[in-house]
Amino acid sequence: MAAKTKRTFVCAECGGASPTWRGQCPRCGAWNTLAEKLGGPARIPGPDGLPSGLPIVLGDHPGADFKPFPTGIDGLDRVLGGGLTPGGAVLLGGEPGIGKSTLLLQLAGLAAAAGRRVVYVSGEESLPQLKSRAERLGVLHDGLLAASTTDAGAAVDILGASPAPDLVILDSVQTMHAAGVEGPAGSVSQVRAVAAACVEAAKRGDACLILVGHVTKDGQIAGPKLLEHMVDTVLYLEGERRHLFRILRVLKNRYGPTDELLVMEMREAGLNEVPDPSTFFLGDRDPAVSGSAVVMAMEGRRPFAVEVQALAAKSFLSMPRRAALGLDVGRLHLLLAVLEKRLRLNLGQTDIYAKIGGGLKIADPGLDLGIAAAVLSSFYDRPLPAGAVFWGEVDLSGRIRPAAAHDTRLKQAERLGYGPIISPDGGKGRPKADNLGDLARLLFS
Repeated sequence: MAAKTKRTFVCAECGGASPTWRGQCPRCGAWNTLAEKLGGPARIPGPDGLPSGLPIVLGDHPGADFKPFPTGIDGLDRVLGGGLTPGGAVLLGGEPGIGKSTLLLQLAGLAAAAGRRVVYVSGEESLPQLKSRAERLGVLHDGLLAASTTDAGAAVDILGASPAPDLVILDSVQTMHAAGVEGPAGSVSQVRAVAAACVEAAKRGDACLILVGHVTKDGQIAGPKLLEHMVDTVLYLEGERRHLFRILRVLKNRYGPTDELLVMEMREAGLNEVPDPSTFFLGDRDPAVSGSAVVMAMEGRRPFAVEVQALAAKSFLSMPRRAALGLDVGRLHLLLAVLEKRLRLNLGQTDIYAKIGGGLKIADPGLDLGIAAAVLSSFYDRPLPAGAVFWGEVDLSGRIRPAAAHDTRLKQAERLGYGPIISPDGGKGRPKADNLGDLARLLFS
C-alpha cells in the first residue's frame, strides 16, 4: 500500500507551516497566504533568515552586532554585563508590590530620554494608571509609548513593527493570552506559548524584550521552568516591602556575570541605586548592646557589612524555642549544637533567636563565625569589642574554616576601619581563631 501523502499548508510570507488551512498564518499573522504543499512542511527560517536545522561552518557565519546599549542606571549596566542587548530577552521576577513595575517604568523613561524607542505593554494596568505612575516618577517622554492589552498577538506585532522598537517591556507574561492555545491566562500552556512567541519575535528583530514574571508561594518564578530556559537573562528583585531597600540578583546571564547584585532604595520618586552598600545595612547599630555582631558578608562579588543579632533568654518551655530570620534555621540549630558540645554550654533551658539586621536574607557560609559570636555575646550578656568584625565557616568539630573571598572581605574591612578583625586566617598581628574555644577566649577571657 502506498504511503499516505502528508498535506501541509505553507505561508508564502514567512514560510511557516500549518497542518490545516487557516485564513491567517499562525506564525506571522498574514491573511490568505497559506497554500497547500505536498510532501511535508518547508523549513522555517531561523532568527538570522537562514533555514533552521541546516548545519553550516560556524566560522563562516557573518554573526551579528550584539553590542548592548546602556540603561541609564550604572549599577544595572554592571549587573547585566554592559546594558541591554538588542535581540535579547530578559525575565524579571519578584513578589507582588516589590517594585518590578516601578523599576521597569523608570528604565523605560531613561531609555526614551536617551533617544530610544520604547514600548511598555501592560496587561495589569490601564493607560491612565500608567500615565499617573509615570508622572509621579517623572519619566514621561515622547519616545515612551504604552499599550494596555492582554493579547499576546498584539505584543508580537509590536516586536515586529517597523520601525522596530529598541526596548519592549511586557508586564506581565502571566496576564497575556495567546489565541488558539487552551487554558486561561497564567496557565502553564498559556505562559509557555506567550513566552515562546514573544521571545521568537524578539530574536527575529533588534528589539530587547523584558518579561515580568510573577512568583509562587515558595519564591520561584511562576510558570514552567522552560520559561527561564527560553530567555537570555533572569533577574530577581527581592526585599521586604516594609523596608526601603531592594536587592536585584542575577540568576542567569548569557551576556555577563551571574554572581552580581544591585542594592536599591525605594523612595517616593522610585528606586534609587545605593552607590556604596558597604555599611548600608548596619543602620543605627548600638555596639554597646550584647548579642550584636558585625559580619563582612559576600553577596555575589561585593562584600558589605551586615549586623547579626542574637537573643538568648531563659526558657519556660519543655523544649526551648529556636527561630531565625534572614538565615537558615537549620544552620542555627547546627551551630547551637556545636557550641553546646565543644564549649560545654547548657543551652537546653534557653530560647535562642537570631536574625540579620535590615531584613536581609543571606546564605553566605562566612556568617557562621558572626552568628556564634552573637549567640555567645547574648548568652554571657557581654557586648563584643567595639569595631570588631567577623567571618568564617564553622564545621561540626568546632573548627573555624576560611570563608570564600577572604582577601576581598579583608580589604573591605580595612577600608571601612574595622578592628579587631577576627577570622581563621590571622596574620599581620590580627587575632586568629582556629576553633570556637579560641573565639570564646578572645572575646570573653
